[in-house]
Amino acid sequence: MLRVGRIPYINCYPVYGAIDRGIVPLDATLVDGVPTVLNDAMARGDLDLSVVSAVEYARDAQRYLLLPELAITCDGPVQSVMLFSRRPASELGGARVLVSRSSMTSVALLELLFTNVWRAQPHYVPGNAELVDLARFPDEPHEARLVIGDAALHLHDAAEQGGAWGATYPYRYDLGAEWKAWTGLPFVFAVWVAQRRAPLRESMGAHASLLASRDWGLAHLPALAAQAAEATGVPAARCLNYLSGLDYRLSYPHLAGLTEFFRRLVAVGRVPDGTLAFLPAA
Repeated sequence: MLRVGRIPYINCYPVYGAIDRGIVPLDATLVDGVPTVLNDAMARGDLDLSVVSAVEYARDAQRYLLLPELAITCDGPVQSVMLFSRRPASELGGARVLVSRSSMTSVALLELLFTNVWRAQPHYVPGNAELVDLARFPDEPHEARLVIGDAALHLHDAAEQGGAWGATYPYRYDLGAEWKAWTGLPFVFAVWVAQRRAPLRESMGAHASLLASRDWGLAHLPALAAQAAEATGVPAARCLNYLSGLDYRLSYPHLAGLTEFFRRLVAVGRVPDGTLAFLPAA
C-alpha cells in the first residue's frame, strides 16, 4: 500500500477533507508531518507520494514526478507566511532574522526578497516559526522573524488588533503579496509529488483521489473553515477568508510563477538546474 504524506496545517484541509470523511476513498496510508519532515521522508524514500515544499522538488527533480493540477498557491497575499519585524525590512542588513526550520520554500523566498526587493542582507538564524504563545517567542535576540502556518494567522490578527505583538513588531510583510508585487506572478508554496520508482498505477489512483477530494473541499469550504476554527482557535470567518484566498491548482500561470522561482534559485546556486516532469494524468 502506498504511503502518502499530509501536512497537518489547515491549508491542506481542502485537499484531504473528503478523504478524511470517507467521502473519497484513498487506497493508501496517510502519514502526517510538517513540511521539512515530509521533505526528508520523501528524500529518504520512506514515502511514496506527498505534498512537499516546492524547493524540495527543485532540489532533487530527478527523483520525483509532479502531480498535475495540484498545489498550494496564492496570487497575492497568502496570509500564512509572514515576516514580523521591529523595523523596515530594508533596514535589516546585518540584523538577526529568525527563520522557520519547517519550510524550505518560505525561507528561500524570504532570502530572494531580501536580496532583490529590500536590498538588505540580514543574518538568518533558525528559529521556531509555529509557536502562537507570544510569551514563548523572545527565545533569542532578533530584529525580525518569519512565521508560517496556522501560527501566522493568529499572530497577524494579534498584530492588527494592537497589543504586545503589534507593538513588538510594527512592520509586517506577507511574502505572497511581496512576490506578486515584485514579479506579477502567482507563487507556489507546495506541490504534490510521487517517487519515480513508486508503482505508476497506484500513484495515478492516489492522484485521482486527491483531485476528487480537493474538488469536494473547495465546494465545502465553510464546513472546512469550521473544522479549522475548532482545531486552531482562529475564528471560522477568518479561516474561511484564508482558505478562500488560496488556490489548489497548478495552471499555466502557476507554472510560470513556479519556474520563475526556480530560475532565480538556480541563478544563486540554491538548487540545481532541471526540468519539470509530471505524473501521467489518470
